[in-house]
Amino acid sequence: MPTLAVMDRAQDFIWRNARLLDRYRFAHLFAGAPREPVIAALGVYQNDDGGFGNALEPDKRCPTSQPVDVEMALRILDEVGFDDPLADAMVRRACDFLSTIMTPDGGVPFVLPSVRDYPRAPWWESPDDPPASINPTGAILGILLKNQVCHAWVDQATEFCWRTIAASETTEVHELACIFTFLEHVPDRARAEAAFARVAERMLAAGVVSLDPEDTGDVWTPLDFAPTPDSICRRLFDDRTIAAYLDALLGRQQPDGGWPITWESPSPLAELEWRGHLTIAALKTLRAYERSRS
Repeated sequence: MPTLAVMDRAQDFIWRNARLLDRYRFAHLFAGAPREPVIAALGVYQNDDGGFGNALEPDKRCPTSQPVDVEMALRILDEVGFDDPLADAMVRRACDFLSTIMTPDGGVPFVLPSVRDYPRAPWWESPDDPPASINPTGAILGILLKNQVCHAWVDQATEFCWRTIAASETTEVHELACIFTFLEHVPDRARAEAAFARVAERMLAAGVVSLDPEDTGDVWTPLDFAPTPDSICRRLFDDRTIAAYLDALLGRQQPDGGWPITWESPSPLAELEWRGHLTIAALKTLRAYERSRS
């Protein structure tokens, strides 16, 4: 667990600035509060079609359901447990939504055209008929597989992911992260390990992971790929590298107690919402690695 000084400063930032959902998450994850308020607050972001929207992913302000918002919702439910009856119902409805937006090959698009009607960061663009993408299909599917969710879309998306990973030479970090989430949790471990070896070798050879702990730009670091010691990518980085990045993560806590974003967000509110989310992520990583330093 991070030291009291780190936690006190982070807690002050969360109470002052984070959205209600993240305040409940903080209370549950670090103060022993029940999980039910987290699930209830997350439910506000779920639409009648079963998908999630309403800027759950803060860089696009659209109320309509989007695939990446489903991914973010599932990650939050994974924190608190899929075994809650309300959470289970939310997951089932989300899977039904995914079935309605999947392409004929079984995956879901990165973003849907409805995003174009609302303020957003510039990378949130969609053609009229977007193709399926491993981002976020692989991440969504990996979380569902981890929690042993049975749904018709899961089977179709699994085949899509295997085909995409076999054919892809991508070194784009968001796509790689989604591939790794899928490979970490898919049941066929022999196939997953063989695919992981190929993808990881390609990623490291491409140099897309920052290996300079002092780099504060919009980069992906070893801790982004291995946020816990149990992460599938932890084996790719030696202990000294992980320790250096944990030191750097602690050093990036701001005077207000929160962690910064490294990209330009579409509004001050979106930036604050992201900072609350990233502050919780930083604390989770520090706790997972049992790192403490004042």
